[in-house]
Amino acid sequence: MSDGTQEAETEGEAVAGAAGEPIRFGVIGTGMMGLEHVANLVALDGAEVAALCDNWESSLKAAQHELACSGLDPVPSFGSHDALLDAGLCDAVVVATPNHLHTDIVLDVADAGVPQLVEKPLATTLDDCRRIIDGVEALGPDAPLVWVGLEYRYMAPVAALIEQAHAGAVGRIAMVAIREHRFPFQPKVRDWNRFNRNTGGTLVEKCCHFFDLMRFIVRDEPVRVMASGAQDLNHLDETYDGETPDILDNAFVIVDFASGARALLDLCMFADATRNQEELSVVGERGKLEALIPDDVLRVGLRGRDGIGNVTEHPVASAAPVTGLHHGSSYIELERFRDAVLTSSPAECTLVDGLWSVAIGRAAHVSIDEGRPVQMSELLTPAELAGLGQ
Repeated sequence: MSDGTQEAETEGEAVAGAAGEPIRFGVIGTGMMGLEHVANLVALDGAEVAALCDNWESSLKAAQHELACSGLDPVPSFGSHDALLDAGLCDAVVVATPNHLHTDIVLDVADAGVPQLVEKPLATTLDDCRRIIDGVEALGPDAPLVWVGLEYRYMAPVAALIEQAHAGAVGRIAMVAIREHRFPFQPKVRDWNRFNRNTGGTLVEKCCHFFDLMRFIVRDEPVRVMASGAQDLNHLDETYDGETPDILDNAFVIVDFASGARALLDLCMFADATRNQEELSVVGERGKLEALIPDDVLRVGLRGRDGIGNVTEHPVASAAPVTGLHHGSSYIELERFRDAVLTSSPAECTLVDGLWSVAIGRAAHVSIDEGRPVQMSELLTPAELAGLGQ
């Protein structure tokens, strides 16, 4: 990526950020999440949607309609990511295809030298995560930016909680608890998200966000995972080519960290009759932090100062101009990704973060399937276990 000061060498190959030119984005995968990214990019300063890619015609039409509703002309559409890359229209891309298709696309985009934000999970298996990491590392120091889309870090109340926790507001962190009580999985193109083989399993597909948050908040590596979960209600009356969906719809997951801190995920995907979809708490030796979404509140309670029912509440609303389905967090993440592209800065959500978030989810599935605690050393190599974000 250029430093933004040189002229484009050939017509149609404008350097991102040069002389005020916007970064030209391609969106690969224009389903539900891809449409959210299109809406974000339309509103994002210094960015434009330059190309779209999907092999499902109705998804491409929906994305072009999103542009038209904003008064924008249609952009070139492609049926394959190879064709989009060969066209040379994009300075950066967002990969928002179904999970099981990420690996080859991410590697091809990296080989083309194009910065990318790839939606979570990085891949559906640890072996595919490793393929991506090894492939990008093999490109050497000139490897383009690869940012993993873990946007929950950027939800306003969560970001405020993280800032307070890392500033030492509650002292040494002992416990993190995350509750997501929500609606079932949304319908997707060809209903790909109804089967573990496509998603990696609910605790990978959905919950990699939460395992990333645990690790990011605690700033330590997990050593053991214990889980209990089942498919008790959702999708049991559905069949696809004679198959019944096999995705879990509820679980408890306990994650133990090397420091002695522990974290809990409480997931229920048939709890739509609820006030807050996400509730996060961090408890340390000095007190407790709590983030509530969509109430958009941060609560701070300090031991010795506050008591039950008597804590400080701070409204924390997103400043994003587009809220989408993720309370503005995907817009904020794209904004940060844009800045990283322009300044040649490293990703805030790294490939290693992507690997770990998948690994914890995979350990949880093994724990449920085999009815036992799972050591992270069973799934990860010594080198992978060695360091946060390296």
